[in-house]
Amino acid sequence: MFAKLESYPAPLLELVAEAKSAAKAIPPLFPLSANVAVNPFLGQANEPLAVTSARLARVAGARITPDRSYWAEKLDAGDITEVDILDALSGLEGKFNAPSLDDVIAALRQQAEQPKPLPTVAELAADVSGTDWPGLIEDRIGVWAASHFDQGQALWQQARAGGTFSAWREFATRDLTPEIHGLKGFGAFVADTNRSHWRAIGRASERLGLSTEASATAYHRWLSSMGGWAQYARYLLWDAELKGEQDNTVTELLALRMVFDEALYELYEDQIADKWADVVAAHEAPVTPTTDFVIDAVLQEAAERAQQRKLAARLLPGSVRKGPDRPQVQAAFCIDVRSEVFRRAFEAQDSGIETLGFAGFFGLASAHRAAGSDVVEQHGPVLLRPGVCSHAAEPEKADLTRRYTARAKRAWGRFKLAAVSSFAFVEATGPLYAGKLMRDALGLVGKTKTDPAPQLDPSLDIETRIGMAKTVLNAMSLTENFARIVMLAGHGADVTNNPHESALHCGACGGHAGDVNARLLAGLLNDADVRTGLRGQGIEIPADTVFLPAMHYTTTDRVSLFDQDLPEGDWSSDLEQLKNWLAAAGQLTRAERAARLPRANKSTDIQRRAQDWAETRPEWGLAGCRAFIAAPRNRTDGADLEGQAFLHNYNWRKDDGFGVLELIMTAPVVVVSWISLQYYGSTVAPQLFGGGNKLLHNVVGGIGVLEGNGGAPRPGLPWQSVHDGERLQHDPLRLSVIIEAPREAMSDILSRHAEVRALFDNGWLHLIAMDDQGKLSWRYDGDLKWSPIQTGLDADRAIAAE
Repeated sequence: MFAKLESYPAPLLELVAEAKSAAKAIPPLFPLSANVAVNPFLGQANEPLAVTSARLARVAGARITPDRSYWAEKLDAGDITEVDILDALSGLEGKFNAPSLDDVIAALRQQAEQPKPLPTVAELAADVSGTDWPGLIEDRIGVWAASHFDQGQALWQQARAGGTFSAWREFATRDLTPEIHGLKGFGAFVADTNRSHWRAIGRASERLGLSTEASATAYHRWLSSMGGWAQYARYLLWDAELKGEQDNTVTELLALRMVFDEALYELYEDQIADKWADVVAAHEAPVTPTTDFVIDAVLQEAAERAQQRKLAARLLPGSVRKGPDRPQVQAAFCIDVRSEVFRRAFEAQDSGIETLGFAGFFGLASAHRAAGSDVVEQHGPVLLRPGVCSHAAEPEKADLTRRYTARAKRAWGRFKLAAVSSFAFVEATGPLYAGKLMRDALGLVGKTKTDPAPQLDPSLDIETRIGMAKTVLNAMSLTENFARIVMLAGHGADVTNNPHESALHCGACGGHAGDVNARLLAGLLNDADVRTGLRGQGIEIPADTVFLPAMHYTTTDRVSLFDQDLPEGDWSSDLEQLKNWLAAAGQLTRAERAARLPRANKSTDIQRRAQDWAETRPEWGLAGCRAFIAAPRNRTDGADLEGQAFLHNYNWRKDDGFGVLELIMTAPVVVVSWISLQYYGSTVAPQLFGGGNKLLHNVVGGIGVLEGNGGAPRPGLPWQSVHDGERLQHDPLRLSVIIEAPREAMSDILSRHAEVRALFDNGWLHLIAMDDQGKLSWRYDGDLKWSPIQTGLDADRAIAAE
């Protein structure tokens, strides 16, 4: 019944370019084994919020700002003022037809209309036929993709030879389900498509009448309809590009999705041709924000400026804590917001305790192989390729024992899932699992054996090691006045029965716990030859200073010390005192966090939750994050930032040439922007960017989670990670980046890093300069321009003039 189509549109190369651009408009979904936070607006960084609102309304029907009622409550409560709205309006000058203050206030009392995406052919066909074609397509793609992309979970795996599109063609030509539901001859139609996915895209584009102008958002619309499958394919592209390679999986998925709509158009053309022509014309129109989208962007900006005003009040200069000339303990924690609470509690134990903030991979992006494993894990930011290799150090005999144990465990797991033995497995061994179920239910979890100390690749010469150590210490602003014990605390989460466990680990460590990186750096800085080399570089580490690796478990706020890694020496009394301080700090931290967690009435509840296999909220993770501060610790020392700020130690006066500043602005700032915007996206657009309901999750292919038993993986954070059942636990605000450094130095760095500059120029991040007195003094306005931040008196005058 389908006509054979042999011609292709003339501008095929232009369509290929648009398809590749559409692929980049989709955010990546990292697999569960290393589930790092991802900026869901990664593909829209070059346009402001109002334009992205219009774009995602068109291609996904998503609203990406909070409901007006949310902001109306903030205004009524005084959390947002009219002054904040006026400030936000001033930032729109020259960009859009800016509304007035009265327009914005009036809009707060009106609920904005929920946007609807432009329909696909499948949706138009469903309207005229009564058959749920979009649901059928989602189901058939899901059935195929779950096997095709499987990472060891599926019983039968589809062949992958020839690429994704080729594998789907093999599947689709034999899949009778679409034909049973009325799409007669679909298998033959698929067989008639060109084996080149680019040609398939070209043929479908011509048949559907897509011009080059229309294809940009039309392709984006089809990819958005595939949810997590398209996003996982985008991850494969991201990973390939990081290695200097290429991957076409995203565009191959686009091709197969378009084949479905091409076939449906052939079947229902007489009934839907006119409506589809209108859709194509709408896709051809420029993406332009409506007045409603501009007002929503103004309200978003106003809320963020209000929070900056409150933060400035918390950071007003006050008395600086005085300690001994030489600290008793220096403790470096990850900049993660969860560390802020623990650092305050730890510093409160003694005036001789000094804490530092630094990215949790501790400057060593490592490709690491754990004990007894052949798997190489990437312990570093996903923005970077690993700079070093490392492995667990252990005797060969012990290594073989671990390997045999690990392989036996994997074989046992495959036996449980195999096509035939899985049935016998339940009958034969099911009763043996009663004990395990009882232990899990009671939270009786055994201790995990600690890996031997990791070691850097022995091929790294001493000069390279010295250079690495110097770079890290400079970046930490730790080059003098070392304490007797310098604790390097990585962090991770100890939870039970949580597919998103890696999302609670260290984002700077690629979704892994930070213990490996902390132990690697401690070993490097305890090396006598490295210290001798550092002395020649102007960094004198006292002979009685030792670097002690540690692990901060964020679910329980327990800190474990890897004192077995220490070189020879007597630090027993120091360690005993340190353990007492850490235990007391943990108690204070748990008490503070218990007040926020539902059903946690005392600090002991915090420890129980991590072991409860039915607990959907073992901790809040990074919910509430709203600021990144790079400055000396005395700028934030004593300020209660409520676990909502990333704190990075930085002293620009020690940063010759501003190399450390450049590193901060191009690495940690980008990583935390991904975290902030993932929480933002999961909160304001949970259907598009959220992880759904944890209670309905099923793991698919080891890649992600389904909400139910079919469809596409859900990206982002589960609803339970941002909402407590009654109200949001994450205030959807874009991150404010505050740096104490000369504005000229920051502008110079932005001028040389276009992708980072785009985040600030288009408002996805705010950049504020802190002055020498610790005040928030200058705001980055975009286009390498700054303006002074108004005081309260200046603001009062502005609103009076209005």
